[in-house]
Amino acid sequence: MPTLRHAVALFLPGGLVVAAALVVLRPGVVPGVVEVYVHVWALLVLLVGVFLAWYYNRGRIVFALLLLTGVDLALRWLGPGETFRGDAGRVVVAAVAVLLPLNLAAYAVLAERGPLTGGSLRRLIPILAQVVGVGWTDWTAIPQTGVVAFAAAALYLVARCARHQDPTEAGFLWALVAAFVALHGISRGWSPTAFLAAGGWVLIGALLETGHRTRYYDAPTELPGVRALNDTLSQLGGRYVLALVRVDHFKRLRASFGREVGDQIVRMVATQLRRVAGGGMSFRYGGDGFVVLFAGASAEDAISHLDAARRAITAYCFVLRSPGRPRKKPATPVPAAGPRVVITVTVSIGTAEREDETMRPRHVIRTARGALRDATAAGGNQVTA
Repeated sequence: MPTLRHAVALFLPGGLVVAAALVVLRPGVVPGVVEVYVHVWALLVLLVGVFLAWYYNRGRIVFALLLLTGVDLALRWLGPGETFRGDAGRVVVAAVAVLLPLNLAAYAVLAERGPLTGGSLRRLIPILAQVVGVGWTDWTAIPQTGVVAFAAAALYLVARCARHQDPTEAGFLWALVAAFVALHGISRGWSPTAFLAAGGWVLIGALLETGHRTRYYDAPTELPGVRALNDTLSQLGGRYVLALVRVDHFKRLRASFGREVGDQIVRMVATQLRRVAGGGMSFRYGGDGFVVLFAGASAEDAISHLDAARRAITAYCFVLRSPGRPRKKPATPVPAAGPRVVITVTVSIGTAEREDETMRPRHVIRTARGALRDATAAGGNQVTA
């Protein structure tokens, strides 16, 4: 179920860029001197976006930027006075209204292959085929068809964003909105170039956010990683409590039940630590290790919250899938062929409190590591200060 945090993440930054464009880029709001440079701005969006997409090896963003640029060139070729006059203008606008949202939705969900691979370059073929089709096909589309296409693509992307919270897919969603505004505003004299370029900026923002998440977040657990932990520690002043968490007997569990079960254990522990109370911030610390950080808290308060998380992890049991059990749930329940195997997972937690502002983060981590060794040596499944 999407939460308020997910809704805010969906709106920012793409929705903010489109909203700002609606306020600032309408005729009469932008000074005439600035309007002259709108096309320069659009070219800058394309160049910066393609460069960053190449740098981060994101081919989908390249194709989406080329798509928005191609639509802009087609609409500029018609000219503001001819867009809704004559058969050519009606055909191009109607075709763009149908094809643009469908293309953006398709590129949003394609597997990423980088911008310069053979399989990725083949994805340009549909765009080129559609350009030829729009230019040479003499047919007239019903305007409502484009609205339906935009709505269907938007609903599809919203559903995917609600499930995955992927910045790239959220960027495609808001690029789709910007493209709709670009087409919708033509009859009002709005510049489609400005809004299509806004869509390009949204994709660039999604690209940068994806790069940031890749660099600072651990993908399997969706927790901030070691780099984010170091940055947070360097910015904290005053007292805080740092806890090191490790899964008891993790190597033995993974050796006995396989890597896939080991990965599931790590994700479960991450989920429980993410819910820790008392303002604790959880981080992935490599392998089966985690860090929970309590800014401004006392050791007594932090330990009570950590012990609650430890109990929640212990209470969570894994039921292993039997070899003959199907991957998907069958329509008719089938009794298990073998015995029911349940795994109980426990964690050991070592804590350290920083009371002296001259104490460096590495010293706090070293103290917590010593407390963690004591917890493990005492049999595990406990919190030690």
